[in-house]
Amino acid sequence: MKKVMTALFAAGALVALAACGGNSNDNSSSGGSNEKVTLKFQSLAFQKTTVAATKKTVDDWNAANPNIQVEYVQGSWDSVHDQLVTQFQGGTAPDIIHDESADITGFINQGYLADLSPYLSQQTKDAVSQGVWDTVSKDGKIYGAPTLLQSYVVFGNTAMLKAAGITATGDSLSWDDLAADAKKLTKGGKYGLGWGLKSPTATMLNLGLNFDAKYFDGSGQDAKAVVGDAELEVPKRIHAMAYDDKSIDPTSLTQGGTDVLPGFYAGKYGMIVAGNYVAQQILSEAPKGFQWEVLPPLKGTSTKQAANPQTLSVPAEGKHVEQSAKFIDYFMKAENLAAVGQGDQLIPSTQAARDAIQKATGGKNGWEQTLASGTELTKAPFQSVDNYPKWKDQIATPAFQEFLANKTDLQALGKKLSDGWGQVNN
Repeated sequence: MKKVMTALFAAGALVALAACGGNSNDNSSSGGSNEKVTLKFQSLAFQKTTVAATKKTVDDWNAANPNIQVEYVQGSWDSVHDQLVTQFQGGTAPDIIHDESADITGFINQGYLADLSPYLSQQTKDAVSQGVWDTVSKDGKIYGAPTLLQSYVVFGNTAMLKAAGITATGDSLSWDDLAADAKKLTKGGKYGLGWGLKSPTATMLNLGLNFDAKYFDGSGQDAKAVVGDAELEVPKRIHAMAYDDKSIDPTSLTQGGTDVLPGFYAGKYGMIVAGNYVAQQILSEAPKGFQWEVLPPLKGTSTKQAANPQTLSVPAEGKHVEQSAKFIDYFMKAENLAAVGQGDQLIPSTQAARDAIQKATGGKNGWEQTLASGTELTKAPFQSVDNYPKWKDQIATPAFQEFLANKTDLQALGKKLSDGWGQVNN
């Protein structure tokens, strides 16, 4: 999915948080105050369908809550991190912040986000698995509500799969089978696999959990880099498909995640690996008659992937923390999460919302396998590391790019990833 600091919590904010009890399920209440407030909600939704679903949720809330009005503000994933740094330092952050768990880790550690634990309803807390709550929590306190999750899935050109005699069934697709299928599809100038890895780090670290990769041990600024066989397994396998089997189109490795779609539609390659949200783009732009499917979740020693949910948070120094949290609680209702999840082709964080999508779609358009790919999403070690964004941009991304371009070997890649952490974490 697309991606993301020195102050302490204000004493007054801490007192207010400690004094408040659990949030009522009655969202027409203004939280014990008749004060009329307007809350700025900066949303990063960008698909037309998701923007529409998000705005409908806002409109429905506003109609039922005259004393707590929410103003929709359009933001961008491309600039949200730098924007929030400036806004937090200047005290101008929106009342309700849309981001992702990997990006808010630093903001949590530096006291910029409010503890939502006293405000979110027990129903909301019970609806999300602990492994996902762990991605937005610290010391038992919740600093963001997890809304939608992305997994990496394999999309297949149905006609090409059938012609090659490939039938992907079962609960998972092993990496060995992926390589074998890609090799079988590679013939007549066509490749088995197109993989847009221009920005490879998130893919490598998320899918690395298939093989129990850690990359980091510890948390905050005390974390140590861990780069061994498990961490290098995914890049090694991708490299082998590209340069030994020659089943991955090498040009695709330099492209963005969705840049491979035209080649996929044209039959240039039979499969692609991408974030599951790409299904929405396929639905909206694929040529008429193009048949596609989502294959079972990739599996190494497990089908685990990193849970890096989109999040809704509130500034610690916000003037309306309780009211903002009430809207977040409302946003987390199954019907609302299902609407935005279906619009973005992303996995809702609650089982009730996932069940609603399954019922509404019948599992068609890849939903059955997409929802299945979300069953083992959990917190990854890198999500507890303060300087992960800096390491990702300055060290990991260029190192992975060089390796995927066949300009360095696996040992050199491991050394760059490990040594680079010391450079950026001083």
